[in-house]
Amino acid sequence: MRWMRTLPLVTLGPLLLALVGLVHPGGLAPETAHRWVTLHIVLLPVFPLLALGFPVLLRPPPAWSPAGPVEAATVIAWVGAAVYAVAYTGLDAVAGIGAGTIADQPGDQAELRALVLSLYDVGDRIGQVGVYAFLVAVLAGAVALGARHGARVLPGTVILLGAGYSFIDSHIFWPRGVATMLAMAAGFALWAWATAKRPAPAAAYGASGAL
Repeated sequence: MRWMRTLPLVTLGPLLLALVGLVHPGGLAPETAHRWVTLHIVLLPVFPLLALGFPVLLRPPPAWSPAGPVEAATVIAWVGAAVYAVAYTGLDAVAGIGAGTIADQPGDQAELRALVLSLYDVGDRIGQVGVYAFLVAVLAGAVALGARHGARVLPGTVILLGAGYSFIDSHIFWPRGVATMLAMAAGFALWAWATAKRPAPAAAYGASGAL
């Protein structure tokens, strides 16, 4: 089945992030700074994978025309996914690698802490732009997928919106951040199931209706 082939692609990012969240330090301090930096370097290519479900599931159909509302919603979802990927990578670099590197330096801890907090502030603002773009992508993607596949997309949409809202301030920290990533994996899995092609009754049971 096509959705079984699609499933690993759309759940790869959130499942990897959930796994990393299990070992992510709960806070940044001199004793956790080296692990903090290392993890966020590793995460540079992983955070964008969270949005992989949008291009995978919202591929243009054969009769795709850039003029219709479904196509417009598709493009908005793609743009939102791209903005998320860029912005959240910025958060990872600033509040992850940058702040961790500062915290790992010798010197006056009060001054270093002030620098770390300033990087947090910048990183959080960039990251929030990314998460809000992700939510826009979910809404636009739901419009595009709903037009093609009907109400089957609603359960996945509700889960993705709830997880996206939690992601605004949960990052991937245990336990809520990990739960948020697992919920995103479930939401994309439901979208993949909802968009799977189902055999017509004649194809499933034979033209005569016999099993």
